[in-house]
Amino acid sequence: MRIIDTHAHLYDEVFREDIADVVSRAKGNGVEKIFLPNIDEASWPEMLRLSAEGKGFFYPMCGLHPTEVRADYAAVLDRMEAKRDCAAFIGIGEVGLDFYWDRTYEQAQKDAFVRQVEWAVAWHLPLMIHSRSAQDELMGLLSPYRSKGLTGVFHCFGGTVEEARELLEFDGFMLGINGIVTFKKSALPDVLRCVPLERVVVETDAPYLAPTPFRGKRNESAYLYNIIGVLSEIYGLPAEAVAEQTAENALKTFPLARE
Repeated sequence: MRIIDTHAHLYDEVFREDIADVVSRAKGNGVEKIFLPNIDEASWPEMLRLSAEGKGFFYPMCGLHPTEVRADYAAVLDRMEAKRDCAAFIGIGEVGLDFYWDRTYEQAQKDAFVRQVEWAVAWHLPLMIHSRSAQDELMGLLSPYRSKGLTGVFHCFGGTVEEARELLEFDGFMLGINGIVTFKKSALPDVLRCVPLERVVVETDAPYLAPTPFRGKRNESAYLYNIIGVLSEIYGLPAEAVAEQTAENALKTFPLARE
C-alpha cells in the first residue's frame, strides 16, 4: 500500500524526542512520503533540517500561516523570499485565510495571501491553502487567478457539498481530507460521496486532528490508514485502491515530489 501524507508538521517540538519512532511507524503503515508545510520563520530551520536528513521522504514547503500574520508580515515574507533558494521546496504553504477567532489582521492576511499566490504563479509551484471561516473571501481573492494555471490543495476540507463544488471549480486543486472524516458526528462522509476520488488527497495535519480511535491524542502520519479505511467505505473501493489513487493525486499536484 502506497500512502502519501500531504500535510504534516512533524518538525513541531512535540515530535522532537521521538521523531525516529514516528517515522518508523509511518513507514511501517505504508507511508512513503510526507509533505511539510511551513508555519512561520521559527519553524523554518527545523523543517529544513528534517527535510535534509529525510531526503526522499520529507518534502518542505515555503509559506506563512494566516494565523501567524502580524503587522510585520511584509518583512517576514521578504526574508522568506530571500531564503527561498536554500531548499528544494515543492510548494507554497501553508498559506490562506483564517477568520475563525477574530479579524484583527484581516487585511494583512488577505495581502499576505495574495503575495504568496503570486509566488506560486511566478515560481510554478502548487499551493497548500488553509481556509477557516473565510470561504467567500478566499473565492474572491483566488478568482482573478483562474487563468493562471494554479494548482494545489484546499487543506483540511470540512465544508458542505456546495462549498466543495465551488472549490473544485478551480481545476488542478484537490481537497485535503484528514481525521475529521472519521469523527462520529462528521457530515464529511456524505459530502465526499459527491466528490470524485480523483480530486482527493489524504493528510494528517499532525500533531493535530488525530482520527478515531486516537482522537484527542497527538496525531502522526502512521494514523493515515484509519483515514484510508473510512474513505474505502465511502467510495466502495479496497483500501489499497484508495491509497494508490490519493497518492497519485498528490504526486500529480506536487510533481516535484515525484521520484
